[in-house]
Amino acid sequence: METEIVLRHGEGKRATLNGVRLRAAEQLRTELAALVFTPDRLAVVKGGPAARRAYFDRVLGRLSPSRAPLPAEYGAAIAQRNAALRRVAAGFSSRDALAPWTAGVAELGARLVAARREAIEQVAPRYAERAGELGLPEGSLRYDAEAPTEAALEARLDRDLDRGSTGLGPHLDDVGVLSGDRDLRVFGSQGEQRLAVLSLLLGEADLLAERGASPPLLLLDDVLSELDPARRRILADRISGRGQALVTATSAASLPAEPDLVLEVAPSADGSVVRRP
Repeated sequence: METEIVLRHGEGKRATLNGVRLRAAEQLRTELAALVFTPDRLAVVKGGPAARRAYFDRVLGRLSPSRAPLPAEYGAAIAQRNAALRRVAAGFSSRDALAPWTAGVAELGARLVAARREAIEQVAPRYAERAGELGLPEGSLRYDAEAPTEAALEARLDRDLDRGSTGLGPHLDDVGVLSGDRDLRVFGSQGEQRLAVLSLLLGEADLLAERGASPPLLLLDDVLSELDPARRRILADRISGRGQALVTATSAASLPAEPDLVLEVAPSADGSVVRRP
C-alpha cells in the first residue's frame, strides 16, 4: 500500500492511496493506523475523564472500524435528549415527548458501554506487559461502567429536568489507568504518567499487529527526553521491525539504536530546512 499526504500553506490536506485521490485525508484512518505520542498526550492519564473517554473511543474505532461511529451516534442522542429536556422544563413540550430520546440514549449507551469494555479488556493485558517492561509494575485498566436503561433514566427524570441535561450514561464514564492499586491520575508522578501513556500506545500497537492488521505508523515526538538509557533501549527494541516509526529528538546522540534514516531540521534565514546527511 502506497500512501501520500500533501500539506501546503493555505490549502486543505490532500491524500492519495495507491495513486487514487481520497475524498478526505481522514479516509486513511480505515487503511492505516497512526499512533501518536506527544507531550500533551499526558492528558490521557493526568487530565479529566473526557480525555480518557476520547482516547479509548479512538482505540475502539481502530480495533473495530464498524463501531467507530458509535461514540458520535451516542453523543448525538444525548444532545437530542438534552434539548428535549430543556423544552419540557420550559413548558414547550410534554414529558411524553421524551420517550423516544430516552429509548435512543439507553440503546446506544448500552452498545457503547459494551464496545468500550471489550476494547479495554483487549488492551489491558498488553498495557500491563509494556508498563512492566518500562518499570511501571502491576499496570491495569479499570472501567466500572453500567449501561444506562430506560428505567434508570426515567427514575432520575426530575433531576435531569432540573439540570437540563442527562446525568446518567457513558458520556460521564471514566477509565482508570493504574499501577498496582494507585490511580496514576491522582497518585502518579509525571514520569509515571508518561510511562503509562507510552505503555498504552505500545500495547495497542502490539494488539493491532496480533490481529493481522497493517503495522501501525508510530509517531513519537519528544518521547526520549525523560527516559533513562535502559528505558530508551527497551523502547527501541519494541519499535524495531514493527513497520515505520518516526522519533523526534533534540540530538541524534540520544537515539537508543541506529536509525534507518536521520532527518536533521536546522534553522535558516527563511525558515526550517530539512537535510538528509
